[in-house]
Amino acid sequence: MKLTGAQIVIECLKEQSVDTVFGYPGGAVLNIYDEIYKNMDSIKHILTSHEQGASHAADGYARSTGKVGVVIATSGPGATNLVTGIATAYMDSVPMVAITGNVPVSLLGRDSFQEVDITGVTMPITKHNYIVKDVNDLADIIREAFYTAKEGRPGPVLIDIPKDVTANQAEYEPVVPKKVSRCSKNITTESIEEAIELIKNSKKPYIYAGGGVIISEAAKELKDFAEKVQAPVTCSLMGIGGFPTNDDLYTGMIGMHGSKASNLGVTACDLLIVVGARFSDRVIGKPDKFANKARVLQIDVDPAEVNKNILTYHSVIGDIKKVLQQLNDRLEEQNHTEWLSEIKYLKEKYPLKYPTDCVSAQYAIEKLDEITEGEAIITTEVGQHQMWAGQYYKFKEPRKFLTSGGLGTMGYGFGACLGAKVGNPDKIVVNIAGDGSFRMNFNELLTAVRHNIKIIVLVINNGVLGMVRQWQTLFYDERYSFTTLNQDLDYVKLAESMGAVGFNITSKDQVEDVFKKAIEETKPVIINCVIDKDDKVFPMVAPGKPIEDVIVE
Repeated sequence: MKLTGAQIVIECLKEQSVDTVFGYPGGAVLNIYDEIYKNMDSIKHILTSHEQGASHAADGYARSTGKVGVVIATSGPGATNLVTGIATAYMDSVPMVAITGNVPVSLLGRDSFQEVDITGVTMPITKHNYIVKDVNDLADIIREAFYTAKEGRPGPVLIDIPKDVTANQAEYEPVVPKKVSRCSKNITTESIEEAIELIKNSKKPYIYAGGGVIISEAAKELKDFAEKVQAPVTCSLMGIGGFPTNDDLYTGMIGMHGSKASNLGVTACDLLIVVGARFSDRVIGKPDKFANKARVLQIDVDPAEVNKNILTYHSVIGDIKKVLQQLNDRLEEQNHTEWLSEIKYLKEKYPLKYPTDCVSAQYAIEKLDEITEGEAIITTEVGQHQMWAGQYYKFKEPRKFLTSGGLGTMGYGFGACLGAKVGNPDKIVVNIAGDGSFRMNFNELLTAVRHNIKIIVLVINNGVLGMVRQWQTLFYDERYSFTTLNQDLDYVKLAESMGAVGFNITSKDQVEDVFKKAIEETKPVIINCVIDKDDKVFPMVAPGKPIEDVIVE
């Protein structure tokens, strides 16, 4: 049957079982939006306040559900407003399809009104991108884009569609989507056997887990593996939730703001088993001192990550779930009682701690964990509050902690919170923000109110750009260059002016009551939690220092 390009877009989204898209209309995508209007019974559209918010919402939807997030924007500035969100998804391996409009094919390359070469702009931050100049190619490109976004190491894909292509007609026949299979072609018997020998010969094994565990749905396999190896487990920021943070084997985050027990343990281990992690500079500190007593066994789906930042002794390339299943099937249970006792001692000697004589972010987050029983989905912006969330909320399952790890995008959390709540309507979803990040995206509160998306935003308000100020205090002789906000903002009135509900927290005895009221509310909620401007995130490793050189206060 003959359909217009715009109709083909919608039919292909239905083929891929897309139930929600996030976006913002404009001239170049009017034909697509006209078809969205006609198909509102099968595809929900969430109109955000800004295209960047839409891209982060698609990202949060994808991370929290495991599905592909979809975002639509018009040409020119609409498309370029997606760039930060696409880059965020790319750095954290999030499956997303971004659909942008463009000027008609005949006007491409002529500096036409609202024309941007968005495929050129996004080439470094997408797995692949396309510009569709012939409507006859449109359906196959959309199908290929969804497959590419999901297969192997996931990531964002962009499809740029000139306006006349959405108006032209082509033959369309429905196609069952190609199934994405787990990457296993590089998993050899030899590589598995060598990994097992390394584990058997180790007396002090340590597991360092990253976001790949969550992406490959391998949380159960990782837990079984850790118990079989009898090894302690540390996670990168992106790996949080891939292993239960309330488990006895878990030692906390690793790296710049990792626990002292994790950093000292990894430094002392003789085998570091790296599962779905990429050795970020924020994890390894001084590279030649990182785990320098250990052989490194790396398990990853992406061969490009092996020997990129840290040289490995052995690697197994393939889907994390598949690799761990094979290891678990063949590996005998190990006994490392003495090593685990040593790590337990470090955990007891160097616990996380914070001042208890006043309201603090750490206390608020611990109380939020207690009240929600660790079952909420937590999104964050970027800064001190992000680290405190990773340290003090107890994530027992994957896809509950959504944060911008690779790009470090201030402004990510509010959009991600919206997307996560849309994808998980029965879950409590909380965005933990700093007051600096809140300034970047609070326009999306209008989106939450417009669509009645019942989220909670906990603003950790210290009146400064907290993490940058912390660095200025420690490394720049307290020269606070443009990090003091001093904004006289009434968060309660701001929330109410937009149709939401606001609360203030200025003392510890208010925390529990406010959280309970916020959870019971039927409208979006903003909580302004006031803390001291000089509260700091500890532990901390100074940049360029070995990770065992931990500042604890």
